[in-house]
Amino acid sequence: MGFSRLIWGVKASFRSYVEAVGGKVTLSDGATRTEDGAFVFTAVPGGGLVIAPDGSGTGSVRFEGSVTFDAHGGMLKATLTELAVEATADGLVLTSLEAPMNQGRCTIAGLSLAELGPEGAITLRAEITLDGMYQIADNYPPGTELDPLQLD
Repeated sequence: MGFSRLIWGVKASFRSYVEAVGGKVTLSDGATRTEDGAFVFTAVPGGGLVIAPDGSGTGSVRFEGSVTFDAHGGMLKATLTELAVEATADGLVLTSLEAPMNQGRCTIAGLSLAELGPEGAITLRAEITLDGMYQIADNYPPGTELDPLQLD
């Protein structure tokens, strides 16, 4: 059984900050938002990510949709697009297509198993990486906990 969607709020305090200073959070390419403010991305068919009960994984799954945070007249601008959860030699990671260059992928968070839920749902803890710090917002040093991810 594969995963059909990724639900992730990035970081609640970051979302709140962007909106509190009059910025915008823009969704595109099929991404939607939950009632509590998290974002929902739909899996691209054909993903083969498998996560074992011990938190190890194999394969990957990519997701459609983009979210852009824009504040301070464009001085703060972060776009997360074509997210993917990938099993690597170093463990599970969350990657994004680099924006605005869109020339490669960058690892924005290291992931670890938090909970195996009912009917195959999985919750993963997320910690921002150095690349993620540059991709999202440079005020979160590597290792800062982000919102958990839910795969179902």
